[in-house]
Amino acid sequence: MPKHGKKYQEAAKLIDSEKLYESQEAVELVKKAATAKFDETIEAAVRLGVDPKKQDQAVRGVVVLPHGTGKTRRVLVFAKGDKAKEAEAAGADYVGDQDMINKIQQGWFEFDVCVATPDMMSEVGKLGRILGGKGLMPNPKAGTVTTDVTKAVQEIKAGKIEYRLDKAGQIHAPIGKASFDADKLNENLKALMDALNRSKPAAAKGVYLKGLAISSTMGPSVRINLQSYR
Repeated sequence: MPKHGKKYQEAAKLIDSEKLYESQEAVELVKKAATAKFDETIEAAVRLGVDPKKQDQAVRGVVVLPHGTGKTRRVLVFAKGDKAKEAEAAGADYVGDQDMINKIQQGWFEFDVCVATPDMMSEVGKLGRILGGKGLMPNPKAGTVTTDVTKAVQEIKAGKIEYRLDKAGQIHAPIGKASFDADKLNENLKALMDALNRSKPAAAKGVYLKGLAISSTMGPSVRINLQSYR
């Protein structure tokens, strides 16, 4: 195990690793423990009582965090004609069709999220290996393959995030920045937990929400009492 630095060790003294904190206190502790020189991201790690190997227990979805993530996301929209104009009017950073596909094939990646209209997917599908490997492929489940490009772009800009169960049966998602007010981080966390509850697979048996912890990029994690989210 790598040794943690002095700042981490000082921050860790604030936190009882065996205790389950109420969410408000946990958020305030994580903010105090974020001592890096940059504005650290606060991330939630949620352990779910599902089997990640079983397709009928997959958990995936999207949620618009009420206070955003604190990060401006660059949106690329694959669209033609009126839909391209609509995407530009909605605030997309890049809009195009074959020209953008060519740029990506040449190694251009100056964007964070891709949106595509359904009629573009036969062409965008050719980028499957490139975009899929980076988790950037437009997907109907994530709302990024749609005819309503205005809504898609505005929601992404407002703080829409995608969450997805990993191989260890956990969800990792950002809930804001250390500079956010504790109340805003708490409201973002509640929005995420509500979305996860709505995403509970019918095939999931027993306890669904098994564990929750939050941490800053460089700081120790704080465990949270899940009772208020069940």
